[in-house]
Amino acid sequence: MKILILTHRIPFPQNGGYPIVVGNTIRGLVNQGHNVSLVSLNDKKQNGKVMETDELLERINYRSYPIDTSISMLDAFINLFSQHSANIDKYYDPAFERLLIGEVRNTAYDIIQFEGLFVAPYLEGVRKNSKAKLVYRAHNIEHQVWERLAIQKNDPFKRWFLKMVARRIKKYELQHLNSFDAIAVFTQQDKITMEGYGAKVNIDVIPVGIDMQRYQPEPEKTEYPSLFFLGSLNWMPNREGIEWFLENFHNDLVEGDLRVKFYVAGNDIPEQFDEYEIMGKIYIQGEVDDALEFVNSKSIMIVPLLSGGGMRVKIVEGMAMQKCIISTSLGAEGIQYTNGVNILIADTRTEFFNAIKRCIADEEFCQNVGLNARRMIENQHDIHAISVNLVKFYHKVLGK
Repeated sequence: MKILILTHRIPFPQNGGYPIVVGNTIRGLVNQGHNVSLVSLNDKKQNGKVMETDELLERINYRSYPIDTSISMLDAFINLFSQHSANIDKYYDPAFERLLIGEVRNTAYDIIQFEGLFVAPYLEGVRKNSKAKLVYRAHNIEHQVWERLAIQKNDPFKRWFLKMVARRIKKYELQHLNSFDAIAVFTQQDKITMEGYGAKVNIDVIPVGIDMQRYQPEPEKTEYPSLFFLGSLNWMPNREGIEWFLENFHNDLVEGDLRVKFYVAGNDIPEQFDEYEIMGKIYIQGEVDDALEFVNSKSIMIVPLLSGGGMRVKIVEGMAMQKCIISTSLGAEGIQYTNGVNILIADTRTEFFNAIKRCIADEEFCQNVGLNARRMIENQHDIHAISVNLVKFYHKVLGK
């Protein structure tokens, strides 16, 4: 098959959930012998960053196009009186659309896959100029992320603004559910939600797949006990969750009953987070050179998500690295876990406190949770099996 993948950002380096999912999808398809092309928008905010060389680029046809997604204060003000979603509209560029139309006219693709809602503005142009089947991969139900963020806000203006953003995204999202030929989601819950919103096209659950050979735990190099968080803080649910955790547990970690080092790492950590740092107690490390090496060096992973949606790739990766993970039930959404066996679920401050205290006191328990997590990921998220199911899904869409 000839498959075109469209993304709203360059998925290299693979240092976050979206890039990891896209990269692993392409890798799995190429390994099965399919001809894959990747066309990516290159946000101006990412243009200055060095794109890591990836062997995958040598096995696919790849093009990127620079785009400026920044919004001026004037545009933001004007948008308050519009019914359109600036969060989506900012990814539309007429010149990129012309490039994309030329691409789909010149190559007879079988499948064109839209990776997320932010490339949906190009759907109509692609539809008019290609006979390919158009697949929408929903990394989450986008408006739900904003609705859940709004619920967490105490400030009336912020709550109103986030609800407004959610309404506009929801309107756009629901309008396009039946515009594609098929939809792939990560979780059964997302499938049920979309069907409830009136989606009539074929929807299949294709979980996150990872290459297990890349995840080689080395317990002898792990600092026990130690807590860590790894995630990009330009994604609002991550920032909201880690701020909640630091504000609620800062004193416990520094001078209370949770005497354990806590490491925070990831992309785009704001400078003000340095105020949380206490040498010997809490470390705000920022972006790390090797994410898997960082994960391997720590023992207890925390995922305090209070909003968001879809499947958390970092949890899947943490489980693959045999980590003991403490997460909210929302953070673990879509993962077929067993609480207390392969993950610990904590939805309140008290539950988080008790889970952390138990983990730092019992190394054998932590190791067993991590081993169970690894076994589960091997059975349910191996990239080869996931890719086989994805290709079966494509064949069904093509009527083969």
